[in-house]
Amino acid sequence: MDEHSSAFRRWSLPSLAALAFVTSCVAAPAGSSGGPVASPSLAVGRGWSVDEREYVDLWLHAFALLTSDTARVPLFERGYRQRIMALKRQRNVYTNLDANQEKLSARFALSPSLTNAQFLALYFPSFQEIVNATNYLMQSQGDPRAASDPRIQSEIALMAAVFPSPADRDWLRLFVQSLQDEDNRFYHAYWTSEEQARAAVSAEVDRRWRDEYYKKFSAYLNNTQQSAGDFLLSLPLDGEGRTVNDGKRANLVATVFPASATDALAPLYVFAHEVVNKVTDVAVADNTTPAQQRSGEVARFAPNVTVRGGAMLLQRIAPELLTGYMRYYLRSIGATSTMADPSAAFASSFPIPDAIRDAIGRQLDVVLGGI
Repeated sequence: MDEHSSAFRRWSLPSLAALAFVTSCVAAPAGSSGGPVASPSLAVGRGWSVDEREYVDLWLHAFALLTSDTARVPLFERGYRQRIMALKRQRNVYTNLDANQEKLSARFALSPSLTNAQFLALYFPSFQEIVNATNYLMQSQGDPRAASDPRIQSEIALMAAVFPSPADRDWLRLFVQSLQDEDNRFYHAYWTSEEQARAAVSAEVDRRWRDEYYKKFSAYLNNTQQSAGDFLLSLPLDGEGRTVNDGKRANLVATVFPASATDALAPLYVFAHEVVNKVTDVAVADNTTPAQQRSGEVARFAPNVTVRGGAMLLQRIAPELLTGYMRYYLRSIGATSTMADPSAAFASSFPIPDAIRDAIGRQLDVVLGGI
């Protein structure tokens, strides 16, 4: 999965244009049935708020258990699967997700694009809404025209873009059924316990964001069409967050959720790493050739570009975070620096072409200059 890791951090569907009308709707509360497909952020003009969502973590938790994480910067918390499986054995818990693990995992080799399904939870306001959309997809066999309700048509179109074949849809059916049992027998209790244990962390991240760092990020966010969104703390994630962009009004960035308040700045590091994609994507596109993209060369260095771009963004807007950011991403790949200034180790550990580095710098200067 490492060669595709940059694609996992952000995702947009061609069908999202058809879903744009729902950005003016109010999302159904968690646990409700019915309601609209939710864009990641529905409240226009409220800026970015820190939050946690159990059903998003549940969905990502399942992908962490079912997929092999070989990315250099981990897609999930390092050792997450081993830790969770040990905890389940300790509690003598065996769910349908465990029973179906081999069958569910095998499908990723046959249909690699299925890994994009991990982003789906970011488009819905509750797990029940995902269950409903799955049922609509199965009943319609992936054809939005089978429904008369425009809302349901949109949900079917969204799901069908990710699960286009009957085999993919059968995988989704089994996955959702397994996830329901996982939640009932293990995950809800686990998540609730972890949320309580990390309440001080959440409060500290929220305080630092509201009182210090939102104002420092705001010009960049506004000038890159990311003026409002949800800043999620997510238990399964690591240095590779997850991002969904849907214009000015609907954005979501899922980041790491540290276990200790002493690491409360880590989510800000991952947030910077994620939102800088608006600039790094342009720099890469403008300074690489189609041949480089086809050969896989771009995919190989793209993760480094994002890591370096996040550092360049912080250097301009919050330089006091830069050293911590560099040390965080060095640790994420198992590297360390004993120097007071880790810049040299950071640059050598995350090499990128000079032309792309310079282009990122120019793009950031333009964006932060308000042009």
